Amino acid sequence: QVLLVESGGGLAQAGDSLRLSCTASGRTFSNYAMGWFRRPPGKEREFVAAISRFGGDTYYGDSVKGRFTISRDNAKNAVYLEMNSLKPEDTAIYYCAADRSGLPLRLTTRLYDYWGQGTQVTVSS
Repeated sequence: QVLLVESGGGLAQAGDSLRLSCTASGRTFSNYAMGWFRRPPGKEREFVAAISRFGGDTYYGDSVKGRFTISRDNAKNAVYLEMNSLKPEDTAIYYCAADRSGLPLRLTTRLYDYWGQGTQVTVSS
């Protein structure tokens, strides 16, 4: 069982940067690939980014590629999402999630096992 808690959300203006954090409970954090998802208002959840167990591989959704960076620190049981050049369309509730499948990141965007409660990001124009 993995418990995930997001933090770092808030208000930003277009063009700003924001860093989200997700901390995990448990003793087997490095057994999981980690991902970030988001749910814009009135829309369904979409994939944002993922990182492999030891950070060697990353995978990004098309809408954020080149602007967002995912990273992790296994010693701190934490995963981060650095968001740059924010746009109003980035407004959403952002969730971190854990995947224990061990499959390639591009194949597991719908197969995550554990989810946090989310943190709100609002970007104004």
